[in-house]
Amino acid sequence: MAHPARTAHSLSFTRRTLAAALASGMALAALPGAAQAQAWPAKPVTLIVPFAAGGGVDATARLINAKLGEVLGQPVVIDNVAGAAGTIGTQKAARAPADGYTLLFAVASPLNVAPLVAPSAVRYDTFKDFAPIATVGFSPFVLVGKPQLPAQTAAELIAYAKAHPGQLNFGTDGVGTSLHVTAELIKQRAGIDIVHVPYKSGPQVLTDVAGGQLDLAVLPLSLALPFIKDGKVKGLGVTSAARAPIAPQLPALAETPALKGFELDSWLGILAPANVPAPVAAKLAEAVQATMKDPEVVRRLGEIAVRPVVTTGPAFGDYLKKERQTIQDVVTKANIKAE
Repeated sequence: MAHPARTAHSLSFTRRTLAAALASGMALAALPGAAQAQAWPAKPVTLIVPFAAGGGVDATARLINAKLGEVLGQPVVIDNVAGAAGTIGTQKAARAPADGYTLLFAVASPLNVAPLVAPSAVRYDTFKDFAPIATVGFSPFVLVGKPQLPAQTAAELIAYAKAHPGQLNFGTDGVGTSLHVTAELIKQRAGIDIVHVPYKSGPQVLTDVAGGQLDLAVLPLSLALPFIKDGKVKGLGVTSAARAPIAPQLPALAETPALKGFELDSWLGILAPANVPAPVAAKLAEAVQATMKDPEVVRRLGEIAVRPVVTTGPAFGDYLKKERQTIQDVVTKANIKAE
């Protein structure tokens, strides 16, 4: 018969040994991730921009990639993969290895608009295939009118449109784009009926508003601002919650009583393929934060109407989900389909 004290001692020893072994195993299991984060990046990092070189999204990416690479200690190389409203490049990023060496520089259009207006053309899931890393900034759109428009403010426009339903039109860069969704949201919030005229590009829209062929348009502020300053089009209001620092003379649409609380900025951010190691994601988010504190980066982004705002990880993910719901409501009510 075993000695009770010895048995208890043996069991206690076994438990201590097992606990120590488990703790050691857990520590060893944690080492690869920690070691990977410490070693990452050991080679250049590719930043996929799902739009053509020379556009607004590309310009923003190129204003931060050099500094981001400097912070990381490895070059950050831009890879423009344009086509299908950004969905081709976004799909390429979704299928890349989740090792932190291929990232996506994204905006709402391919992640939160295309899946709703053209679901059969999208081969990725925004919330399952990507890990949100960080936003780098927000840039407002602006509602502009032709020089002959019988309204000087958003409030006057709304009053005129209500008195003349269906007689005004607005142009955007296509059916189911972020600009289209934003314009439809303005219509819905203001309770007005204006006719959508889709174009192939924002510059074409701006030219026709300036020429009087179009009554209204929603455009990136960075694109329209020179025309507004020259008096070629009327600036009726920006879509951010407050006035844009680069154009403080333009009111926010939210200042108009009928559009109180209106806000739908264009965000720009970095995402990684899902399942990227958490330590790598954290290191990358820290690098983005450091990059966006650089005075020269901030100054140059301000020149193209981008307001640096860094929101990382889960908070960025929550923002994407909230935005998806807003866009879903607009798309459903307006019956927007790009297919």
